[in-house]
Amino acid sequence: MSLSASVCSRLQHQHESILELLNGFSEDELKQRIHKDKWSAFEQLAHLVSYQPVFLQRMQKIQAENEPVFDRYKADDDPAFKACCRRSVAELLADLSGQRTSIIKHLMTLTGAAVNRTGRHPVYGLLTVTEWTEFFLLHEAHHIFSIFMLTRLSRQ
Repeated sequence: MSLSASVCSRLQHQHESILELLNGFSEDELKQRIHKDKWSAFEQLAHLVSYQPVFLQRMQKIQAENEPVFDRYKADDDPAFKACCRRSVAELLADLSGQRTSIIKHLMTLTGAAVNRTGRHPVYGLLTVTEWTEFFLLHEAHHIFSIFMLTRLSRQ
């Protein structure tokens, strides 16, 4: 068994909608915090870029170890997130795409027992690679939706 067609399609294309959502917005507009204590659209993008390598490392660790346990990821505590926040939108989008290619290459080659290997999430428990990938995609979709809302609210 390998990843489903739905998961594969979203892995390959879901992140591409970000470029469309950001089209026509200046970097200053994207960095504007609509809600004082919440991330801007830019910070949402920076988070997605900083999390992708974490996800790939976790998937690789699941293949290398028996049921590894992962800490909850907190972007505000991640130096990579802070570094991403100092980069340009163009750089972030390029990294998002390049990193995704690495994730796709890793996950699309897994079959059989490899996609059923597990790692423990601190909140959701033991998850297979398939479930981790679904979690990753849903998490990304949540932030893409936040980017949509924030960019639209910034122009009201």
